Amino acid sequence: MKYPRPLEKGSRIAVTAFSSGVCAPFHQRLDIVKSHLLSLGFEVVEGQCLRHDAGHVSASAEQRAQELMQFLCDETIAAIAPPWGGEFAMDVLPLLDYEKLKTVEPKWLFGFSDVSTLSVALTSKLGWSTAHSPNLMEMHPSETDALTAKTLHWLTLSEGSHFSQKSSDYYQLSGSSFATHPNATLNKTEPSSWKILGTDNGLVFSGRLVGGCFDTLLHLVGTDYFDIETLRNQYRDDGIILYLENAEMSPTVLKRSLQGFKNKGVFDDLKGFLFGRNAVTDNCGKDISSREAFVEVAESLNIPIVYDVDIGHLPPNMTLLNGAYAEVRVNAGKGEIKQTLKP
Repeated sequence: MKYPRPLEKGSRIAVTAFSSGVCAPFHQRLDIVKSHLLSLGFEVVEGQCLRHDAGHVSASAEQRAQELMQFLCDETIAAIAPPWGGEFAMDVLPLLDYEKLKTVEPKWLFGFSDVSTLSVALTSKLGWSTAHSPNLMEMHPSETDALTAKTLHWLTLSEGSHFSQKSSDYYQLSGSSFATHPNATLNKTEPSSWKILGTDNGLVFSGRLVGGCFDTLLHLVGTDYFDIETLRNQYRDDGIILYLENAEMSPTVLKRSLQGFKNKGVFDDLKGFLFGRNAVTDNCGKDISSREAFVEVAESLNIPIVYDVDIGHLPPNMTLLNGAYAEVRVNAGKGEIKQTLKP
């Protein structure tokens, strides 16, 4: 596993939207989080594919891919920060020059949702560690949530280092729009509780982290953009911990998607499976809930499973490094994940 160089004061962070852009009502929020990066001592490089959004994208696929390649190949850039996710990061995947990227220094890429489409591809095709984490637009200078506020701190660590994060006490079910409330922070009102499937006892397991947004990864699995079999073979000694989260799938779509992963062997020989809080909170007119859909498939997998984890579209989010070695401990609704930047 190739870890990007640690962030430090003076590191250059490129902000570009290779998926959804930031339209005018959200520019004030964007400027606030950019200023926050500057206050932390980073240099910010703003891309052209950023302050516009039409058809759920910041620019054409070619423009987004070209700018992304420019930043990925720029040795003065230490990290790439999309403002948030979106819908069509898949557009750029076939347009990147992966042979050229094999010759450049890895860069930190961080964020969640559609950001994970690219994150997993860089891990799978290049062996780069990438960060599934809070998005840049959530990193307000007044944010008090520890998981969110410390995101960039974990990216200052070097290979061989380790860090631990504990589960949140509360999470956000509904928050304010950044368009009308540009200074909004997380509205954590709901008690958090990590749940273990199949037992009331504590659970401990370890392995290499790989995962992201289920909505997009289900379309990548089995391709070289998400080659779970190669990753499993590459890290056979440690094994793989898969983590996923559902953003928009109805309960029935969720169940079919889980069954699809099962039929493709994705869950075979995993050391564990972490599933984030389900962002689809109603039944969408179906005669089954998201929890029921998840449990009906998950209980047949015969691997350690924890759900309602701090991953996904009901924040806060932990920072999970794809490729890092993780030790997971869960007991009585509380969890802790220790990650080691193991090569």
